[in-house]
Amino acid sequence: MKTVVYVLIGVFAGFFLAAVLFVVTRLPAGQPVTLQPAPTTAPIVIQVIGEVTRPGVYTLPDGSRVEDAVNAAGGLLADADSNSVNLAARLQDGEQIDIAPQGGGSASFSSSNSTTAPFTVVATLTPTAIPHASLVNINTATVPQLDALPGIGPVTAQSVVSYRQQHGPFQHIEDIMNVPGIGPVTFDNIKDLITTGP
Repeated sequence: MKTVVYVLIGVFAGFFLAAVLFVVTRLPAGQPVTLQPAPTTAPIVIQVIGEVTRPGVYTLPDGSRVEDAVNAAGGLLADADSNSVNLAARLQDGEQIDIAPQGGGSASFSSSNSTTAPFTVVATLTPTAIPHASLVNINTATVPQLDALPGIGPVTAQSVVSYRQQHGPFQHIEDIMNVPGIGPVTFDNIKDLITTGP
């Protein structure tokens, strides 16, 4: 008799466990958790000209410093005045950095958005930086002649010659600003020292 009781208890226990398993397996599954990437800020675009290895336009992460821009442009040239620029200054989108040569004045920072530009330093250069008194003809000048202009290093001078070879002679002195590495600040420093010829 006891054996029958034990068998019945075992059968009921088996049914009970089966019912529990059935209920548990029928519960709806939860939704998988997906991790979203952390929000990133938009990069900034700046222009570096003057006494750097590779003048040009660069895209940098927001919060970058002037030192980051100079490094992106290949670093300072040997004749660059490293004391004329605050390498720790924070950059803003649309800024132009003009690295001055030694003895040539202060580096310049300018922005197309005057409401956000943290500073503007105007470079002051004099025609005495050129060893000769005559105007430099940008349509015939050699790299050394162009390099003698204030704010124009050897790399930028070579860019002027290369641009002239690819696009033909300059029609107006203002056309030199079409050369990568020469912006309005540099042009203001050399406009009274250059010509396109007679």
